Amino acid sequence: MPTTHPQHRQAVLMLLLANLFWGLSFPLIKALMLAHAQALPGSGSWFITACTIAPRFLLGSAVLLLVLRKQLGTFTRLEVKQGVLIGVTAGAGMLFQNDGLQFTSASVSAFLTQFYAIMIPVYVAARLRRWPTGVVLLSSALVLAGVAVLGRFDFRAMHLGRGELETLLSSVFFMIQILLLERKEFAANRALPLTLVMFVTEALLFTGMMAGTATRASDLLVPWTSGTWLACTALLTVFCTLGSFTIMNRWQPLITATEAGLIYCIEPVFASIMALFLPALFSGWSGLDYPNELLTWHLLLGGGLITLANVFIQLKPPAKAA
Repeated sequence: MPTTHPQHRQAVLMLLLANLFWGLSFPLIKALMLAHAQALPGSGSWFITACTIAPRFLLGSAVLLLVLRKQLGTFTRLEVKQGVLIGVTAGAGMLFQNDGLQFTSASVSAFLTQFYAIMIPVYVAARLRRWPTGVVLLSSALVLAGVAVLGRFDFRAMHLGRGELETLLSSVFFMIQILLLERKEFAANRALPLTLVMFVTEALLFTGMMAGTATRASDLLVPWTSGTWLACTALLTVFCTLGSFTIMNRWQPLITATEAGLIYCIEPVFASIMALFLPALFSGWSGLDYPNELLTWHLLLGGGLITLANVFIQLKPPAKAA
């Protein structure tokens, strides 16, 4: 029988909203890192990365703890299990992606990170022992082409060094995160409880990393004295953490992992569009030197290819149950 969920269209729209929030995170994180460097010059890259990620999950955990305080005793074993697994895999993906970015270009990182758009249908095909449909293969190819154009990826400069291998490894962890939301074992899990467990897991991981990479204990408090850093962290927490991951955990299970992987590739399109005007706005109220990016044919063509891929995947006939 058809496996398309009755709320399929609403799920797609909600995941597009999650992508919009994640797209917002790119200029916000850039502004936050500039504010961090201004408040605490000479910080190591690992410490800056940890200070960018840990606070949003700590604050997100606090908010969800407040919301779910009367339901904590009702968390099921499977909700805790799924939340921990997703927290660990998402955290590992962020860790390797950020470290790999220090040893390769942003364009190569963007291209290789989206490789889960290819790996997911290949994994599903191997599991089901049947080839992906032509529409899935075409959409996956269009997504990778779009990301390559969008990021101005240069194949001639491609080599598999530490940065590239770590970025590919991050894509594997992101793929596992997406697949964990599709597992039938967790079908009855509630979105908010598993999201809280996920947030607490990531908060513990990155707070430990933050403490371990700080030069001095006092450095842990310095960023919190910057108004710009606090404002960016608050926006990241509300929209790019609480908003996006709650939406992802609630709505992604209603569509296939293959389709979700393709939809998530729209994130860099939203990020590129927002980079056209948000940096100047952030600079205006924060005093940072953060100029807007320019509209180029790369954005138009790359974004168009990624959008076309998602149009094709939405027009495919309903899948049949395996």
